[in-house]
Amino acid sequence: MKFAAKTLVLLILTSGALLQAQIRSFGHIVVIVQENRTPDNLFQGLCAPPYGTSSSCNTAPTGNQYDIQTKNWLDKASSVGITQPIKVALANQYDLGHTHRSWMAQCDQDTLGNCKMDGAAKVSCIGVCPGKPQFAYVDNAAGTLNPYLLLASQYGWANKMFQTNQGPSFPAHQFIFGGTSAPSLAADHAGTFAAENMSGKGTGAGCIASSTRLVQLIDSTGTESRSNQAYPCFEHNTVSDLLQPRGITWRYYSPGANSIWTAPNAIQHICMANGGNCTGTDWKANVDLNAANVLNDIANCNLRQVTWVIPSGQNSDHAAINTGGGPSWVASIVNAVGNSWAASNHKCDYWANNSNDATAILIVWDDWGGWYDHVAPTRLPAPQGGYQLGFRVPLIAVSAYTPFHLVDNSRHDFGSMVRFIEHNFGIQEGLLTFADARATTDLTSFFDLTQAPRTFGNVQTKVGAAFFLNDKTPPTDPDDD
Repeated sequence: MKFAAKTLVLLILTSGALLQAQIRSFGHIVVIVQENRTPDNLFQGLCAPPYGTSSSCNTAPTGNQYDIQTKNWLDKASSVGITQPIKVALANQYDLGHTHRSWMAQCDQDTLGNCKMDGAAKVSCIGVCPGKPQFAYVDNAAGTLNPYLLLASQYGWANKMFQTNQGPSFPAHQFIFGGTSAPSLAADHAGTFAAENMSGKGTGAGCIASSTRLVQLIDSTGTESRSNQAYPCFEHNTVSDLLQPRGITWRYYSPGANSIWTAPNAIQHICMANGGNCTGTDWKANVDLNAANVLNDIANCNLRQVTWVIPSGQNSDHAAINTGGGPSWVASIVNAVGNSWAASNHKCDYWANNSNDATAILIVWDDWGGWYDHVAPTRLPAPQGGYQLGFRVPLIAVSAYTPFHLVDNSRHDFGSMVRFIEHNFGIQEGLLTFADARATTDLTSFFDLTQAPRTFGNVQTKVGAAFFLNDKTPPTDPDDD
């Protein structure tokens, strides 16, 4: 009887522990978007101590190996067909072309339309350019990248995350926020997308751009005709239109209304442009033009259920304009979430609250930025295949329910992030019928909601939240292209 009683008590305690460990879904999703990097360029540190070893990386990964190439990068311009990478600082002094034309050069398609991935030498370079500037990786001798490397090695890393578009930041952010860079639903279904950043005289972006500002469109055959351009004010549903009718709150933090990174400014029913300003109700309620306010909102227990966070240029990782602040910026947001229980005097717990208030953090880079990467993307079927998919970008998934050192080898893209938001909040996956309908994954492989929540360990940074909250430096545009 004593044994039975002890067993019963043990079962009750065990059952209680399991119930404590389980959540049905995340209460919050935070999408932190950084700028213009590839895994081969930014994450070589995963292949060396203290975050890994040479055996941690393999271009044919097995188990928890990272798909990162450390030498013998393909270069058809070289007499031997390969080039050895050089080191550059994160805050380097040059920028690389990352238009669709640059994408095509680096891809170097064969007769079947597959990328040979050996044409990076033809990507243009602006600034103080060393020899073979495209074939470079970020030097971490000073420990600048440590926050990124720690998060990637401690939480979830995607070996095959691809930008959905084959171009620069404007279309990339439209895909991240709205599942497409097409001007309309019909255009998306026909395979016509905004392919580039805006050009032409004048200023501004999206619906508040000068009337002379246009964006190049690309059709389903991959053709960019100069006669096929459009004013960058689009009308179609976005992720926010799936959330609001269901009472799910959202917020978009960005350093400026006129930025090509501020995706809502290009959606007519959100922006409601008037006199060169966005004046719409949704815009006023959900777009915050001080990116650091995300740190205040976490501290004040005011985090919305779905959040997109865009940095200033100084903290963006964009080549030639960043000041090296990106890793500390990202880690400060993660630390704010992880420490929210203590910091708020137990008013909110965004890390591992058992009342479904826990947070999933997705850290993603919006495009490849012209840097070398060795993994060829899959080309989607017609009609979208003329502009999808693009090159690999890094993706790190962080939460109390992400297994330690998880390396995922499934093929993901920006549509997978939209599907994750849909899945998490009980919305039909693919409901937008854009990239979310074409993606084959939903990122749920990065999370185990049945496991006991992990205790948060603070990420060491060169500067913390107080620096970003008190920084009076005028924010630069995250992208100067």
